[in-house]
Amino acid sequence: MPKSLSSLWLKSMRRVSKAQQAQGLRLFESLLPKAVPATTPRRPGLKLIKPAKPVVARPAKKARRPTAAQARAAAGLPGTWRKAWFTLPADGPLGDARRMLYWLYLPASATPAADAGPTAPRPLVVMLHGCKQTAADFAVGSRMNELAERKGFAVLYPQQSAAADAHRCWHWYKQATQRGEGDVEVIAAMIAQVQNKHGLDATRTYVAGLSAGAALAAIVALRHPELIAAVGMHSAPVYGTTHSPFSAYRAMQHGSGSSYAAAARSVASGQPEFPGMPAILIHGDHDTVVRRVNADQLAGQFEIINGPLITQSASRNEPLVRRHPERRGGKRPRHAYQTSTWYAGRKPQLVKCDVDMLGHAWSGGDASVEFNEPAGPDASLMMWTFFSYHRRVPALPPA
Repeated sequence: MPKSLSSLWLKSMRRVSKAQQAQGLRLFESLLPKAVPATTPRRPGLKLIKPAKPVVARPAKKARRPTAAQARAAAGLPGTWRKAWFTLPADGPLGDARRMLYWLYLPASATPAADAGPTAPRPLVVMLHGCKQTAADFAVGSRMNELAERKGFAVLYPQQSAAADAHRCWHWYKQATQRGEGDVEVIAAMIAQVQNKHGLDATRTYVAGLSAGAALAAIVALRHPELIAAVGMHSAPVYGTTHSPFSAYRAMQHGSGSSYAAAARSVASGQPEFPGMPAILIHGDHDTVVRRVNADQLAGQFEIINGPLITQSASRNEPLVRRHPERRGGKRPRHAYQTSTWYAGRKPQLVKCDVDMLGHAWSGGDASVEFNEPAGPDASLMMWTFFSYHRRVPALPPA
């Protein structure tokens, strides 16, 4: 009997190992750029001159019907859900202009925020989707438009193009991106344009994302602290320690060793008078795509980045830890989770939320879309609650 149990255990372990290897291989392949297939060369020969075809009037093309996710993203909501393109002009006569698609939700609710009057400009939340997602997928899955209608803030969804990446992954692992170039530069300029065009509150702009989108959200926030008041990261890899798809996969699975602290210190030292960056981290302890060690190291990075604010306003550096029990029944079931909060005065400056039994998915999301877990806690509501504490006061001009 013990022998048979041992053989069954070994067989099950082999199956689990093969499944994890296959998942890891698919993840690694999704990070690699896809090569464009070469065209087949034509054989040399005589070129036949074909007679010209008569010109026939073609019927006008039908307008493209929106996808199911695009239609559902604002279904039943009174606000405005619109699609647009942003173009960043070329940098010089030899440069190339860059275009990026985005979706924008503007709520119809009369109150722009709980603490503001009806005429005050609305806050803006920028949402960056993960790999194998679109902007509309992320809007449906996160249910952020529904929350925006209730709370009175606008939501901007930039979308990575399939031409830039076959899986629509943001290239957060590239060193140029980490320096603030590429997608980061385009999104920062897009945010500024949307703010001006729609009269949004420039002091209350926040950025959030899932997985690769969360990694890019961290870079946008840290490279543009004058623009972003707080950042939210769900299932995010560690910041600033990668340079290739292989090193990105290694960091997602194992963290970055001891180099993550140096990457965090270089952020503040590279920007004079860095104002700090409030951050909320949400991660599942069953995440096999981005392991939880990344959340631990990210918390260490943002503790370094926000160190002056935390140490100057608190008598001790240890976070306040709260444990929230599981809730199975009722309309809003949720997993058990634990929050660790570092305060700057009375404001939460850094929050780390570890969710039990959660994989690589948006907590409290719509399960009809991939990478979403219907059981809470509600990640969208947690992020907005954290964002509402923070405002980026414009820096005064030098005397």
